[in-house]
Amino acid sequence: MPIDAQPTTRVRAADELKQVALEQFATVGFAATSLQHIADHAGYSKSSVLYHFTSKEALLEAAIEPAISEFEAVLDDFIAGRGSGRRRRLVARVVDLLLDNRQAVHVFLIQGPSLAELPIIARANDAVRRLADAIGEERESVVDQVRFGIGLGGAAFLLTAGRSFSDADALPADDELREVLHVVLGELLAPGDRPHQTTTD
Repeated sequence: MPIDAQPTTRVRAADELKQVALEQFATVGFAATSLQHIADHAGYSKSSVLYHFTSKEALLEAAIEPAISEFEAVLDDFIAGRGSGRRRRLVARVVDLLLDNRQAVHVFLIQGPSLAELPIIARANDAVRRLADAIGEERESVVDQVRFGIGLGGAAFLLTAGRSFSDADALPADDELREVLHVVLGELLAPGDRPHQTTTD
């Protein structure tokens, strides 16, 4: 193999392993997924996995860190923002984040409490708590806390594990999901920031 092709091949292998690992972590669960399991599903040997990632925890970190960084950026913008429509903008960005990083978000939102001892998950859990606190500052109530939990957790579940309960032919396309998630998460996370509806039913 030409020397100049090796870095590309290594990058491709690492990306493939991260994607397969994410799929397995999101569907089977981090605890139940072994490096051998990931290697088998990706079509690599376990030694190849260990060549790229020193441990299952290192593979998890590499796989979900970009989504956590994006989540933190969304959070920082929300905290720094002011004015009306702030929550609506938050919802729009959260919907994009959920759809673009559904498996990573599922891992750190749904499995986060059971993996809190891992530094990357502790970082994600901290970001989720900071977002919950920032939302709660505006109107602190149990109802808002429940809305927040159902909104984020429910969407993360729906986009990964929840899809296994539906007939594959009946699954909505991402564009349709995006539109519906804007409506539903908007109602949960930004109830006072809804655009006025003029339809009469």
